[in-house]
Amino acid sequence: MEYIVHRTVEVNGIKMHVAEKGEGPAVLFLHGFPELWYTWRHQILDLSSRGYHAVAPDLRGYGDTEAPASMSSYSCFDIVGDLVALIDLLGVDQVFLVAHDWGAIIGWYLCMFRPDRVKAYVCLSVPFWPRNPKVKPVDAMRALYGDDYYICRFQEAGKAEGELAKNSTEEVLKKLLTNRTPGPPILQKEGMGSNLNTSMPLPSWLSLQDLKYYASKFEKTGFTGGLNYYRNINLNWELTAPWTGAQVKVPVKFITGDLDSVYTSLGMKNYIESGAFKKDVPNLEEVIVQEGVAHFNNQEAAEDVSNHIYDFINKF
Repeated sequence: MEYIVHRTVEVNGIKMHVAEKGEGPAVLFLHGFPELWYTWRHQILDLSSRGYHAVAPDLRGYGDTEAPASMSSYSCFDIVGDLVALIDLLGVDQVFLVAHDWGAIIGWYLCMFRPDRVKAYVCLSVPFWPRNPKVKPVDAMRALYGDDYYICRFQEAGKAEGELAKNSTEEVLKKLLTNRTPGPPILQKEGMGSNLNTSMPLPSWLSLQDLKYYASKFEKTGFTGGLNYYRNINLNWELTAPWTGAQVKVPVKFITGDLDSVYTSLGMKNYIESGAFKKDVPNLEEVIVQEGVAHFNNQEAAEDVSNHIYDFINKF
């Protein structure tokens, strides 16, 4: 880990922290919630050893990257703008893109808005989800799962932060990162910080040192930056009206775990397996479903994910 280089760069009006290692074609890694560049620690070391320049930023609002105060500063246009500026700064025309969770959603936007900048995309956990012009996505989620569905509960500014503050940052992150319950995440009515089982041992793929690193950063920043991504879901729906019906045409490999809460809710499994995903992403080359693996597959099944990434991008 000490061989990973860290620097701060200016992109799109903010200061962004970037972790990188290696030389060769650029691979841009995008993390999700509640994560950091650190979620890609295994892939950075693996891909850099195989002749690639691995680049993993803290996205806006996270870690050592600036967190604008305005909630609306976390729209898909703002975040994709950060990434296009970062790609420019790397001095390359195109990157291989690898992304997970919210990073995956931003990855789909990047591929949709600027396909000229993405050579190929390895997407983890969250497939492309086409825009439904008839209903706002948060409204659709509320109708399907109710007000206690986690994305619905995240909408009100400050409320989720207050609930999370009932426990230590380390305990909250442990709960979020190690959850293996498939299906839609429905939160307890008494609050997200309630009834945490803090005695559960850490899984083999998440060390106490890893957990403390995450906690040290979120203790400084809080969770608001990351939660603001969720609070812009309906705004993103409004902003992307011109892309209704648009296909994503970059080459794609999709990897998920069969216990992933995204794969097992919102009709995602049927969408992926029915051919609808392939229709929206015509150059979807492969779908990998990892058995016995939950949401944070880039950490839980790190070696397998690294090999899948390499096998795919090495073709180009």
